[in-house]
Amino acid sequence: MPGESFRFIHASDFHLERPLADLDELPKHLRDAISEAPWKATEAVFEAAVIENVDFLLLCGDLLNPLAAGPRGMAMLVDQFDALAERDIPVLWAAGSADTPERWPEAIPLPENVTRLPRGRAASVPIERAGQTIALVVGRSSEGHGSIHVPSYRIDPTDEFTIGMGYGPAEASALAEARFDYWALGGSHQRRVMEDGATFGAVYCGSPQGRRLEEVGPHGFHLIDVDADHSTRVHAVDADTFRYCQVQLDAADLARGDNVRQLMGSRVSRLLNEHGDRHLLIGWELQPASGEALAELGDPAELLTWLRREFGNGNPAAWSISLRVKPPQRYPKAWQEEDTILGDFLRASDRHRKTAARDLNLAPMTEEHPRLSPSTAAALADADPAIRPALLDDATLLGVELLRGGKPKL
Repeated sequence: MPGESFRFIHASDFHLERPLADLDELPKHLRDAISEAPWKATEAVFEAAVIENVDFLLLCGDLLNPLAAGPRGMAMLVDQFDALAERDIPVLWAAGSADTPERWPEAIPLPENVTRLPRGRAASVPIERAGQTIALVVGRSSEGHGSIHVPSYRIDPTDEFTIGMGYGPAEASALAEARFDYWALGGSHQRRVMEDGATFGAVYCGSPQGRRLEEVGPHGFHLIDVDADHSTRVHAVDADTFRYCQVQLDAADLARGDNVRQLMGSRVSRLLNEHGDRHLLIGWELQPASGEALAELGDPAELLTWLRREFGNGNPAAWSISLRVKPPQRYPKAWQEEDTILGDFLRASDRHRKTAARDLNLAPMTEEHPRLSPSTAAALADADPAIRPALLDDATLLGVELLRGGKPKL
């Protein structure tokens, strides 16, 4: 049966209590913009609700920890809720881990247009326009642990467009069993569409602003248009003002003959072109093929300083937040054959590499350094077998640099 066309916004994970991370140095010319980035991204969600004349707004958890965000965070949310109330735009809020209802002060009431969904059970909330129901939202707040409990969302069959709303991990196959037209999900800082070959939509819209180097790529919210026949179009809208990027230059990249600075400069120019007018926060990983190639890279600290000077002061800026040189794939055979401490060291490293460092016992070495914390000593003495090869490679790189009289490429 044909219904009404409408549109809504799906947003989550504002985390107004969290600043941008992975910045060992805060560039002076970007300080104000960096501190305001989470707030501007959140404001963009509410501004879009007004500009796009949406029928309702769904907020799927972790908007803020009221205690950590303080009065400014709570005042900002209430002001935005009030602005939507003036336009009769309802807001449904499914709390996550950071914004559990008991953390919100009773002295600060929420506007009447805001419905905070209960914990422990799913509630059905009809969305009305001009006295007619246009959609039915079924949702619940998180209890702080576990995945979304889909059986608690079950409702009687209806002709209305139905939306499931929740926070936390979920399996696509389980979500499909609820037979909702759309699942609005929170708890993931990255955009993600659940894939199960089903016809329903299940979407994590991600945070409006990335916070760390692991959260690369665009961040924002989703604007959803629903036609009278219940067909759905999901529009990903970018809201971030800073965008994290990871750039890996492998042995093949570094072996093409280009000067490493020219190669990195070209990558920065490409990233600036791809991401428009947003500032970039870039983490670099360089993987030289050999010890000789490692030496050709020069001092990583000087390379990082050059990147920041050349590309970190523009508008938009491309600020390099880190540069890591990974251990080379091999060291020169001549180094290994030397009758020196370096040669002994590389031969010992090669023996342990052949056994994936399984027989490497660091316990006696930790006992020689009483200043090591107990937790660090325990981690070194009983390292997970899965990470032992990587630890061995890093230790070998550090040892080679020290024994050859250079600066460690950490």
